[in-house]
This record gives sequence, C-alpha cells and structure tokens, in this order.
Amino acid sequence: MDFIYTGNTEILLKLCLAALLSLIIGIERELKKKPIGLKTSIVIATFSCLLTYISIETAYTASPREGINITMDPLRLAAQIVSGIGFLGAGVILRKGNDSITGLTTAAMIWGAGGIGIAVGAGFYIEAALTVCIVLIGIELIPPLLTKIGPKRLRSKELSMKVLVPNETSIKDVYQYLLDNNVYIESIRIKDVILENNEMKHEMEMRLSIITKKNTVDFYLMMKQENFIERMEVASI
Repeated sequence: MDFIYTGNTEILLKLCLAALLSLIIGIERELKKKPIGLKTSIVIATFSCLLTYISIETAYTASPREGINITMDPLRLAAQIVSGIGFLGAGVILRKGNDSITGLTTAAMIWGAGGIGIAVGAGFYIEAALTVCIVLIGIELIPPLLTKIGPKRLRSKELSMKVLVPNETSIKDVYQYLLDNNVYIESIRIKDVILENNEMKHEMEMRLSIITKKNTVDFYLMMKQENFIERMEVASI
C-alpha cells in the first residue's frame, strides 16, 4: 500500500512539474500570438511525461515468466513520442506568398515541450528546468541584443515591397533611390502591367533589408513622397 501511495505521489509531482515548465513555454508563444500556445504545450508535455513514466515503470515491474527471457527498453515508448510530435510541428510551418517561411520556432517549441515531458517523466528535474531557462534566454534576450550590437545583417529589418511605376526610367529611379538610402535588395521581380486602355506600366516586387530605426509605416510614407511611384504596398516579413 505504501508503494502504491509513493508511486501515485511521484507521478503526480512529475505531471505537475511537466505542466508547469511547459506553461512557461506556452506563455511565451501566447504573448507572440503564435498558433501553438498554453493549452497545446501543457497537453504535449503532460502526456509525454505520463507515457515516459509508464514506459519506465512497465520495464522495471514486468513479472518474469518461466522459460521466457523478457527484455524491455525503458525509454522505447519515449523515443516514439519524439517522432510522433513531428507531425504536430509540421502543421504549424507555413510558407507565405513572399517566399518567407514562418512557424519554425513554434514547431521547435512543440518538439521541446515533448522533450520537457520526457525529461521530467524520466526523473531529470533540474535538467528540464535548466533547459527551459536556456531556451527562453535564447529566444527572448539574445535576439534583441544582437539587433542592437550584432553584425549589420542581424540588425536589419526585412520587408516585402510591391510598387507600380509609369515607365522604364522610373524602374531605375526606384532601384537607385533604395541604394542611396542604404536599403539592400535581396531579390527583385519586374513585370509589365497592361491597363484597360492598353497603357503599359511596370510592377516591381522586391524583398528588402533595411538598417534603420524607421518602422514599416515610416518607410512607406517616405517612399510614397517620390513622384516616380504611382502605387505601393509594403509588408513586414
């Protein structure tokens, strides 16, 4: 009876700790309005913890059978958890029309929540807590720091811009204006646009990196002042 009570207390503490640590990860995702947040993180970590605990306890408490050699890997079930969570992670990775890929960090956090549950279920409490701390430092403190004191490329903001210009000369004007304002052109696509009156104009679609304290709105208003741009669309990446 004491064994049952001790076992129940142990798994209860493990499940609570796994849920608490995953709660920290979930809050971080919720604050950034990501698709995977509090509920999903808690569910993944808690069930991963439970399955790991069951896997270990089953391996060590399996009764021997006469004439049968039973060998069990105590973490075999936990190994299947890692591969199974990959399907959830794939569901949050998205590719936008401007060829940018989003959701990779969220997918990694889903996988990490499972890892936290496995670690707690296997009894590695301190290691699990330290991992959560290191991950939060890595995604919350280091990136903002690098945007201030890091290399120039890390301090740049990425934008996608689409402009409509009246003629070929305006194409060169837009290109040169961006270069003169220290805007790095990552990629550019130009196509002809035929209007209803058979008038031809040109559309420029670009992916830009800018190193400036201006936000997207300021950049848009700055570009709109130029008379060689007829129509413009800007989006942060």
